[in-house]
Amino acid sequence: MTRTALITGITGQDGSYLAEFLLQKGYAVHGMVRRCSSPNLERIEHLTGQIELHQGDLLDQNSLTRLVDKVRPTEVYNLAAMSFVPTSWEQPVFTAEATGLGVTRLLDAIRHVDTSIRFYQASSSEMFGKVHETPQRETTVLHPRSPYGVAKVYGHYITVNYRESYNLFACSGILFNHESPRRGPEFVTRKISQTVARIHLGLAKELRLGNLEAKRDWGFAGDYVRAMWMMLQQSEADDFVVGTGETHSVREFVQIAFDHVGLDWKKFVVIDPAFYRPAEVDLLLADPAKAREKLGWKPETGFEELVKGMVDADVDRFRHQSPRIRLAA
Repeated sequence: MTRTALITGITGQDGSYLAEFLLQKGYAVHGMVRRCSSPNLERIEHLTGQIELHQGDLLDQNSLTRLVDKVRPTEVYNLAAMSFVPTSWEQPVFTAEATGLGVTRLLDAIRHVDTSIRFYQASSSEMFGKVHETPQRETTVLHPRSPYGVAKVYGHYITVNYRESYNLFACSGILFNHESPRRGPEFVTRKISQTVARIHLGLAKELRLGNLEAKRDWGFAGDYVRAMWMMLQQSEADDFVVGTGETHSVREFVQIAFDHVGLDWKKFVVIDPAFYRPAEVDLLLADPAKAREKLGWKPETGFEELVKGMVDADVDRFRHQSPRIRLAA
């Protein structure tokens, strides 16, 4: 029998890679998109005809219940959220509603429609925030440092609560930073790869950044969606940290990106205090031992390969948009 997956946030980076992965596994793939006049379908345009899209909203309980009842999925992957940390400071209440309470609404829809549905919640390393131990594992104390991180903590614990209270197969993947050429341009990694590409092609002259010393555990999004699926194939629901176990600074990311196109980053990077966070998360480093041992998961794409791949993709994109552009001297 064909398995059916429902993905919220299917138009995002992770949603698009997960949709591709599940189609390869033979799933019928359904995606939820918000009601708006012109949804951004760029990341999933190549899947037209292979997936089915439905309107729904994490802020609307009835829409979620109707959607789950209509699709009757085998598995639900909740990847939708207000996911950009700086914006969460500007819109903290909306972030709480979508990223936090939205999880409850979706879990409750599953509880009322079919308790056999398996549920994946996209938790985040931002929940660790002001870290209490390094590296961070499933048992590390949570101390979020942004409205986004706080909302993710709520979503994480409500998933645990529904698992324990209603015997739902509900898992949380505590994913550390994962990037790709499909990453939104508002995220620092994509901002770097895009601007480096533009400087290389003579389309820009500087890259403005905040804290170059912030360190993250960065991996490739395509590797991480595999871990999501693996969690829902286990005999018992559990939560897993997913990361590479390596940490790199923003400075390292910048240096590799500029080196890849033969430029000296120090000539182009401008430090701008406007890009510093009100409360900074300085060091995130995953201990993915549990995922490695219980799921058999490990990343396949290294940090340097990831950075270079993102730069190459943006160079190609800008070159195709402006075929007559000149390369920077």
